[in-house]
This record gives sequence, C-alpha cells and structure tokens, in this order.
Amino acid sequence: MGWDAEPAGRAGTLHGRFEEQARQTPDAVAVRCGARELTYGELDARADRLARHLAAAGLEPGGRAAVALGRGTEVFVALLAVLKAGGAYVPLEPGAPDPLLRHVLAEADPAVVVTEESHRVRLTDAGGRAVVCVDAPAGTGEAGEAAPVGAGEKGGAVGAVGAVAATEAVTALPTGPPVVATGPDDLACVFFTSGSTGLPRGVLIEHRNLLAAYRGWRSVYGLRASDRILQTASLEFDVFTADWVRALCTGATLVVAPRNLTLDRSADIADLPALVAAEGITVLELNVRTARRLRAHLAASGGALTGVRLLTVGAEKWYLDEQLGLQGLLGAGVRVLNVYGLAEASVDSSYFDAAGATGGEGSERVSLVGRPFPGARVHVLGPDGEPAPSGTVGEIAVAGAGLGRGYLNRPEETDRRFRPAAFDPDGRVLLTGDLGRIRADGVLEFTARAEAVVGPVDSARAAAVVERVTTAAAAEGVLRSHPAVREAAVAEVEPEPGRRALVGYAVTDPGAEGADAWSLSAYLTKRLPAGDLPTAVVPLSALPRTRAGKLDRGSLPLPAPRDSTGPRAGKAGAGGSAGHKGAGFKGAGGGTGSARAAGAGGPGLSGCGWLLIALPFAFAAWLLTDSLWPGSTDLSRVPDPFASYFDALYIAEWLSFGLGAAFLLAGWPMLTAHGRPRGLTLATHLSVFWLLASWWPQDNLYRTSSPVDWSRQSLLVYVFNVALMIAAVVVVRFLAWHPPSARR
Repeated sequence: MGWDAEPAGRAGTLHGRFEEQARQTPDAVAVRCGARELTYGELDARADRLARHLAAAGLEPGGRAAVALGRGTEVFVALLAVLKAGGAYVPLEPGAPDPLLRHVLAEADPAVVVTEESHRVRLTDAGGRAVVCVDAPAGTGEAGEAAPVGAGEKGGAVGAVGAVAATEAVTALPTGPPVVATGPDDLACVFFTSGSTGLPRGVLIEHRNLLAAYRGWRSVYGLRASDRILQTASLEFDVFTADWVRALCTGATLVVAPRNLTLDRSADIADLPALVAAEGITVLELNVRTARRLRAHLAASGGALTGVRLLTVGAEKWYLDEQLGLQGLLGAGVRVLNVYGLAEASVDSSYFDAAGATGGEGSERVSLVGRPFPGARVHVLGPDGEPAPSGTVGEIAVAGAGLGRGYLNRPEETDRRFRPAAFDPDGRVLLTGDLGRIRADGVLEFTARAEAVVGPVDSARAAAVVERVTTAAAAEGVLRSHPAVREAAVAEVEPEPGRRALVGYAVTDPGAEGADAWSLSAYLTKRLPAGDLPTAVVPLSALPRTRAGKLDRGSLPLPAPRDSTGPRAGKAGAGGSAGHKGAGFKGAGGGTGSARAAGAGGPGLSGCGWLLIALPFAFAAWLLTDSLWPGSTDLSRVPDPFASYFDALYIAEWLSFGLGAAFLLAGWPMLTAHGRPRGLTLATHLSVFWLLASWWPQDNLYRTSSPVDWSRQSLLVYVFNVALMIAAVVVVRFLAWHPPSARR
C-alpha cells in the first residue's frame, strides 16, 4: 500500500511510520543536538522502554501525557514513548509562565507528566498526577517498576504526587513496545493554541490527521532521507511537531538548534547561518519574525544559508515583497515558501512558492499563501456561509484529512468552528477566523486575522467584520510601503470607553527622513480615502509580540489622548512602546492644537524654510505697493510717533502677505496630515492663504478709494470682509471635524 493512501492499524500511526524507518535504517542518525545524537535504532529502543515505563506509571491507551522537556534528544524519546504506549502527548514548554502551565495541565488533565528533575517541583505543584523524571536516578519504587500514583515524597510542593525516577528503571526494562492496539483514528496529540487572543485551548489531533499533513509535506517539499531538517521552534508550538514528523517519518536527520529562536529573545540571528553551514542543514522553517531578522542580517552581511534547499515561513502575515526579498538574497537554488495553516488542521493547509514570482508595484501590500497542500482544501466563504465568488474577500475555511476532532472539553466552540459543509467532499470545514480571497489565477491571498484587528469576535463569524478588517489591512499595506517603515500594524483600539478607533503602528528605521507620526499620517492621507484613514499613527521601536512571536494586539499602546496639544518631536523610531501611550498624530481623530501645528510648520518645512519662502514675497509686496497704489503709504502728513505705528502696520501686511503666499505653496502637506476630507482640506488651504495674504491689498485699496464710492466700497466689503469671515468659519470647521470612526 502506498503512503498516499491511508494505511490501517499500527502502520497508520505516527510511531508506526517511524518504526518502519527504524527497521530500514537503524544506524542512520535520527536526532542530533550539539554533540548528542541518537540513531533511529537507539531512539526506537529507548522509546520502547520508556513506553513500558509510562504504561506502568498509569498511562493507559487513549490517555494523555504531558511532555515538558528542554531542548535536546530526550524530548523525542518521550514523545514517541507516549505514542507507543497508546497515549496522546500534550507538548508543554517547561519554562513557560506558571499561569500558563497551570492552565494547560488543568485543561488537559494528563495521567502522567514526563519532565526533568529541574522542572519537577513546578509541574507537580499544578495538581496530583504521576511525574516521570527522565534524568533522575531511581529513588521511588524498585528498579524496573513504576511507583504507584500517590507514592514517593510527601509534603512540600510535591504533596501526594508520585515522582517516578526513570533513568535506571527504564534501562532495566525489556526492548519492544507495549502491546497496544493503536490505529489512525486514535488521538496522537493535543496542541494548546490561543491563536492571536484569548486563553489557550486544546486542539485534538489524531494520527491520521498528522500523517495526511505529512503526505502533503513530503509531496510539496520533496522530503528525502538525505535531508537534515533544522528544529528551531519551541516544544509547545505545533510547528515543533511538524518538524519531527517531517524528519522522522522520512528517515531524515532532525537537528535541534541549541537556542530557541522563538522564545529566546537574546538569541543572535547571526548564529543561524553558521549553524546551518556547520550542520549541513537542507530544510528549515521559521516564523515571520525570525525570517525578517534573518533577511535584515543577510542583507547587511552579504551572507547566505549554505546548503539549504528549502526555507518555509509561516505563523503570521508575510508580505510578498518580504518573501521575494529573502528569495533574492538566498538565490534561485533555495525554494522560499510562505505557508499558511492552523493547529486545528494539522499545522499547514496551503503554500505559495516565490520561485518565478514577480513583485512589481503593490507587492508590499499583498500576502499570498497560494494553493492547498495535497489532501487539503481551502474555501473562501461569504456572509451566508457558502463559497464566495472569485476575488471576493470572505472568511477562509480549510478542509481535508488534516482536520482534527475539535477542541478538548469545548463542545460549543467545536460546533462553532468545525462546521458541516455540503460544498466540501468531506462535508466538514474549519472556520479559521482569517479573511482572504481567491484570485482569478486560483491563488489564495491572505487579508488578515479578524481577531488581530478588531479583537475577539465571540460567536459572530469573521465574515461579519469583513469591511472593517479589509480597511485596516489596506491601511497597513500602505503604511508599510513607506520607505522608512520596517514593520507596520493597523488595528482597532479603544482609546476611551465606548469609542473604537483605527490606529496605525510603525517600526521605522532610526533616523530615517519623514518617519515621524505627522509625516506618516500625511503619507497615508495622500493614498487612502478619508473614511479609511487611521485616526493616529504611533511610531514604535518594536511591535509587541506574544510568546509565539505573533503580534500581541492587547499590548499595543494607545495613541495620545484627545486633548493632546500635538505630537512629540523626535527621531524616527522613537515613541511609545508596549504599555505606554505613544506620540500619535491626532489629526484624523480631531485632537491636536492648530497653534502647535502652525508653529512647528507641519510635515516637511522647518521655521527657517517658511521664512525663506515668505521673505521674497514680502519684499515683492513692498516694491509693488507704490506702483499699484500710489500714495497709499504716504505718511508725510502723519505726526510722530503715529507715523511709526503705521510703518509697523505696513511691514506686518507685507510679511503677512509673504506668509500667505508661502502657505499657498507649501502648506498643503501640513493640512493633509490632519486626515480631513479632501474638499474641506482644500477649502481650508485657500482660507488660511486669504486670512494671511488679503490684508496687504485690502488696506491699500481702502486707503486709495473714496469713502463715498459706494459701489467700490460694497465690492471691497464682500471681496475682503465677508470673505475673511467665511474663511474663519472654514478653519473652525476644519479644526472641529471628527471622522465617522471616532464617533462610533
């Protein structure tokens, strides 16, 4: 039977597939971490013995075992042992925060916890269950026997928990796995995933689900026994399981990176190319944050990933220009894929290959996740829950053999997300909560994750917020197209109770030109409809991230309060950081003071720049006054000191005219940065010009006109006085305007 069909019995399980590889190539290296390595034969034998030990410790077929081990080779012994004992493993990062550990252990309620002595106290404190420490000498129970649950140390943090020391006991056990009838439909693992928001929830994944995903990976990735696959992820994330399944079900070597590139924020990305070269890595997967760091490093250093033939990137929105940029740095010999999927559907459902793709204008605004893996299917649904027409944005739904059972202990959530679907061959799809569209060429374009933009959608389907999410996604694409912006995010926040506002966040290059909040807002104003503009742009040194490296929407800082007098001045990249209010431009939110704006000169010009434009026009007004209105400034009959007062008035009129002309020429960016409607902005532009420039011709015309020339006087009143009143009203309207989104 070929592996493209679903095998039955033990052959249809993950450990069965691994055992076949172990029988074929027992001396091949299966797992390597630093100087430590295990061959397929050694890994299989050790997993058999530990499986017997776990069964004696209380792990029954169909039961769950939490595996909480650090980086190394032992974690793979434990994972396979749980499967060989007929159980399902719950991957748990031992260094996770205590609240997360307690939550996962309480939800999963495992019969056994497999860990190391250094983590025993923290894990046993979370509840009464057997704990097997794989690195401790035998101290409870006889060698070769597991201490019963409730035996072992008393008191302290351990309480009545049986702490089973496994090293000597396991070694003494006979080889060969326990006799357990396990099949494709049995549970293999429970991924705890929270997506972008909320508490983690357990996703139930069967053996057949992961083997279906494996067949898709093997086909698309061209996996072979000669591959050396780098493992960089944390145990708790689904991609960790994907990495070992891809390697150990193929007969390849899994190389565990000594540093955790996802959780270890101190890990130097410069070490990755050296590790890849030293270990002969051919395949690796990175999350988007790490891929961005790698691209920046390679661009600066001119380095490469020697020997790599395949690099996949996923877990977050990755833009086409980023994918093509990394492809260009790595060369045509490396396939660079953007992969998309959820833990609920066995990690990956679709992929986009950058080979042969061209960027062009707009690539910085688009994320392509391509076509389904073999065995997977992707639909885009409209508000009615049926497939939407090609090109229409809707909720992405995935289907196929990779779809898991649902959520642990959450039947209502399972019913909401895993829905019957007559249009799919299996009659069942997973609603992802993500929005996208299928283009005319059949490629899936990813728009955004709804929760990452608008927050939890509760029982409402993501299709209900399509317009809001697509507006935010379009603004994000435009914002990140700014030359100085390295990363961007646009999301709805609640700056004050009951009011939601769309806010942009930008990570900019330090010292870059035009990367302050006002200039970024002006950039958006020129490129987006007035109704789609964020109410503020907040420059950040870095976007807040979750443990998984994804955008942490809940930690995005709020923009400046509505009574702010204006944005702080500063270099690009400065501004708010997570947990602090940023220096956001509040033009579109209707909150900055116009005096501060005028004084600062707005985006583009400094105070000296304004004077350089204004002074030539003021000088021209002085030269032309006597030519246009002879005698209008004649003060020969005016006694001192009153003559000097009028001289000062004339100078003020000339300077005011010069400033008005300067504003007409250079003031447009300062007004557009406020994000008002274009018509109101144009009217304000002309009004400010008239308020400044009209005094010079007005006063000279009044002084040279007969006071009883009523037709001329009436004309002057309407051209100047009434026009000035209207101009003042327009400016007040401009300052008081609020966008519709700010009134919600």
